[in-house]
Amino acid sequence: MSDQPALPALPVTFRPGRTRAVLLTAGVLILAVITAVALALEQLGPGERLSFILTGALLFGVLAMLARVKVVADDTGVTVQNIATRRRLDWAEILQVNLRPGDPWVFLDLSDGTSLPVLGIQPGIARERAIADARALRALAESRSTGDSQEHQG
Repeated sequence: MSDQPALPALPVTFRPGRTRAVLLTAGVLILAVITAVALALEQLGPGERLSFILTGALLFGVLAMLARVKVVADDTGVTVQNIATRRRLDWAEILQVNLRPGDPWVFLDLSDGTSLPVLGIQPGIARERAIADARALRALAESRSTGDSQEHQG
């Protein structure tokens, strides 16, 4: 690829910043509104108020889990943090970094024949940022999986 991006300095973290901001803001607002409603409704007993607030906290927790997705690349490999799982990969395990038109996020083709979704790079709200991040991760994977011939210290 002739327009290959410059390799970012390692370690580097890729995460959907705008999506993260939207999810966390929505979570805080939902928790605040549900708490305010629970406190404003005079006919509710203490247990009912508590259940309202706990429901709001649960919704915030779910949105916070969705917001924590990321990819951390360092000298030895990549750590993929998805919603409920974390996986550490050596550079040699990554055969290809894919973000095709219509994909909801990046996929890594791995040396064991499987594909790993990478929710930390997703074109939902910030398409150009996701494309740039996918290209940077692809460039890192290509430069580091080939061995010592193109080793970069950063």
